[in-house]
Amino acid sequence: MKIIAFYLPQYHTFPENEQWWGQGFTEWCNVKNAAPVFQGHIQPRIPLNNNYYNLLSPETVKWQVKLAKEYGIYGFCYYHYWFDGKMLMEKPMEHMLADKSIDFPFCISWANEDWTRAWAQKNKEVLIQQTYGDEAEWKRHFEYLLQFFRDERYIKNEGRPVIVLYRADKIPCLEKMLLKWKEYARESGLPGLCIMYQCASYDHRRDKAGYLFDYGIEYQPNTVRIEQRKTLQMISKKVYHIVSDKLHIPQKLNSSISYSYDDTWKRILQMNPRDEKMIPGAYVNWDNTPRHKQHGSLDYGYSSEKFKKYLSAQIRRAKEVYQKNYIFLFAWNEWGEGGYMEPDEQEGYARLKALKEALVDTGELE
Repeated sequence: MKIIAFYLPQYHTFPENEQWWGQGFTEWCNVKNAAPVFQGHIQPRIPLNNNYYNLLSPETVKWQVKLAKEYGIYGFCYYHYWFDGKMLMEKPMEHMLADKSIDFPFCISWANEDWTRAWAQKNKEVLIQQTYGDEAEWKRHFEYLLQFFRDERYIKNEGRPVIVLYRADKIPCLEKMLLKWKEYARESGLPGLCIMYQCASYDHRRDKAGYLFDYGIEYQPNTVRIEQRKTLQMISKKVYHIVSDKLHIPQKLNSSISYSYDDTWKRILQMNPRDEKMIPGAYVNWDNTPRHKQHGSLDYGYSSEKFKKYLSAQIRRAKEVYQKNYIFLFAWNEWGEGGYMEPDEQEGYARLKALKEALVDTGELE
């Protein structure tokens, strides 16, 4: 089973970040400034040995890759930020490409959303608008990606480089653009592209361009959140209570929302794939209060033991129900959203050990 972990490159300074958020800003600032939003809430989460790393350091990437390989992760899926030729946070991915000594599979997910203040604040101010241009722009973007596609480490399906679109539903020229990308791939000597979509709000069966996607990723926990949110909305905006073994948490829909870790995973494990194109997802934990503070959302009831149990079940379902050899995992290093595999002061290597044990228990590792 090939577990591919989504990878956030937001751990180094760059001019735009400092202009918008202040001198020295990185995702670590959100992580360090996190605070509990209820009694028993564990925040801030602290990297083991205070390893607030810089992704521009070659040693950091080598450490990450060594760790990922040791515990059974197959590869990384880098988020890629492209705005009509303007890029953000491209250096970690480019450094990975340049350093051939780093022997680790990787692919790319184009995070094609407007860059706004909403990810860290309840503010919809657009900092960089996502536009899609015309054929000349599509070709320029493809030619940038081509250097990665040609790398021997790049993840391919039957020789075709994997490219993921985060928000396929946001691209008005989707069909024309993808047809051109496929044409450029053939002209470049590639056998084609393996195109996937990631966001739960898109359904290839309901879009005229859907036939151009080889696969759809069940991005978790976002995919099951749609149904969970519907349940919450039925409760209206009155205060309600969620009770777990140790927590009694008053919640409001316009403040922090808690989801049961067990219920979320139960929903994931009960999902039926839309069709044969779907690739299953998994997640380790969810807590975006470091970014959104009291307006965020989080899971309660998580433990690394539960993660192992649920991941083991999902690995079996991947083979038996989905008939796939891939699972996309949220995430390698989403510290600001609670989805990280890297060791921390609270749990040490427990998350990584749980993943490896799940692979061993299902016969995927010896």
